Amino acid sequence: MPGRERKPVSGRTVIAVVAALVAIGAGGAAEFARLLPGLEQDSITQRFERRGAVSAPGLLVVAIDDKTFDDLGESWPFPRSRHAQAIDRLRRDGARAIVYDVQFTEQTTPREDNALIEAVGRARNVVLATAETDEHGNSNVLGGDDHLARLGARAGASNLPPGPGGVLQRFNASAGGLETLAMAAAHHVGRAPAIGAFDHGGAWIDFRGPPGTIATVSFSDLLKGRVDPALVRGRIVVVGASAATLQDVHPTPTASGELMSGPEIEANAIYTATHGLPLRDAPRWIDLLAILVLGLLPALASLRLRALLAALLAPGAAVAWLVIAQLSFNSGHVVSVAAPLFALALGTVATIAAGYLAERKRRHSFAVRNEALEEAVHVRTAELRETQLEIIHRLAAATESRDEETGLHLERIGLLCERVGLVLGLTAAEAETLRHASLLHDVGKIAVPDAILTKPGKLTDEEWVVMRRHAEAGAHILSGSSAPIMRMAEEIALTHHERWDGGGYPHGLSGEQIPLVGRICAVCDVFDALLSPRPYKEPWPVQDALDELRRERGKHFDPAVVDAFMTLVDDLDPLLLDAGRTQETFV
Repeated sequence: MPGRERKPVSGRTVIAVVAALVAIGAGGAAEFARLLPGLEQDSITQRFERRGAVSAPGLLVVAIDDKTFDDLGESWPFPRSRHAQAIDRLRRDGARAIVYDVQFTEQTTPREDNALIEAVGRARNVVLATAETDEHGNSNVLGGDDHLARLGARAGASNLPPGPGGVLQRFNASAGGLETLAMAAAHHVGRAPAIGAFDHGGAWIDFRGPPGTIATVSFSDLLKGRVDPALVRGRIVVVGASAATLQDVHPTPTASGELMSGPEIEANAIYTATHGLPLRDAPRWIDLLAILVLGLLPALASLRLRALLAALLAPGAAVAWLVIAQLSFNSGHVVSVAAPLFALALGTVATIAAGYLAERKRRHSFAVRNEALEEAVHVRTAELRETQLEIIHRLAAATESRDEETGLHLERIGLLCERVGLVLGLTAAEAETLRHASLLHDVGKIAVPDAILTKPGKLTDEEWVVMRRHAEAGAHILSGSSAPIMRMAEEIALTHHERWDGGGYPHGLSGEQIPLVGRICAVCDVFDALLSPRPYKEPWPVQDALDELRRERGKHFDPAVVDAFMTLVDDLDPLLLDAGRTQETFV
């Protein structure tokens, strides 16, 4: 009896399987090789933000903040007797443990050193931070680990491994052979997790919330007895610097663009350690299973539906995985988001492409395209793309510059600002950033009507009010960015019309209240504007423009910036002094 004839596998099925395999393979490679760190980091931040703040009643941060410097009137580093006073106060108020996130590895004076040592010995519950160890993992804090042991204290490494973008979000059991500050504090209170419980790359810090979530008091308030002892009693107290000038503030995944002080980060790490590392990486097989399912989903759906309809399932699947990831995060497990969604996206694109290829193959049976027509289609597609790009660039140019003279004015100001910045000590990178950022100094003029902006005669008082709004309008347009060049551009847009003597606008700033980049741009802007023809004036000769800068030195302009500008005059490219040139002559 003849066997049943096997139905051949359709080309559509083969293409769908290949698309799924490509998506799964790419997603797996992205997961194992960590090819999408930025996207994964963004998803971690979103998960922390959606979870919200959770209280940490067993912790207190004593912040060496700006208020402390104002109250004490002392410069950093403080005498060690100050820290001794703080330790004694915390001991008397009943702190469970005192974690000092200030390094004491170098000797000062015997009197100051002994004051601190004696206070540590009286407390017998102090953990001291260090970032330095020898090859055996020993520290040199207050004379070394043996001396600390006799005082009932211990040292802990304050090093935290930076994540993508410098974000601090994990901590290790040890660093440089010495247990970390969080582990040392956890051991001190008898609640340290097993070293084997740490994930590869360190344990996740289970942040209680954004900066300021953990109860915080000022160091000076503690010294002056203005802190309620009930707020200290029974808590692990972390003492450290939060003033931005001491440069111990860092990005964390708890809030985009908001920095957290080092002691608060350590306090969150201590909470994590003393609570058994409640936030952990999910098992790898869960991430791989998610990649497999999401990578397969579009291809499997395309076997039942048309490719485009199958692709419409992708957003729903993405949302479902994000919800699962958030619920998992809330329960203490961190699953991968970027790689599974990458597999889903690639699978969707591949499925659409596969559907297109299958449809093309089916239609090919009815009519064969001749090569000439196909080439014409390709050429037309390329032309359309080039036309689209040209339109985009022209629209951008139209937004940046209302006419050719103003556009060249921007280019000249950028070059002048860069040269002056270098003379005033900016690095080459900073000066280059200034050159680009200064191009947007008058971006707020987008909001100024043409009737005012191009008026050939003198502006009325009412028109000047409108014109002067462009500084704040430009700053508003550029505000909210985390990019350094955009923040600098915002400063320039807002302050380049301020005057050294305080008579400028919009805020009447004076002297060094005006950011340096704004002061530089003010000089270069006025200089080039004087040389440039405008509807309301003829261009000034170069020497007259330089004399005007000298007359306004110390009044309109920062004297140092004017002096720096003058040192460049003889070496400037003549094209920078020829404001009446055409677009073709400007290089």
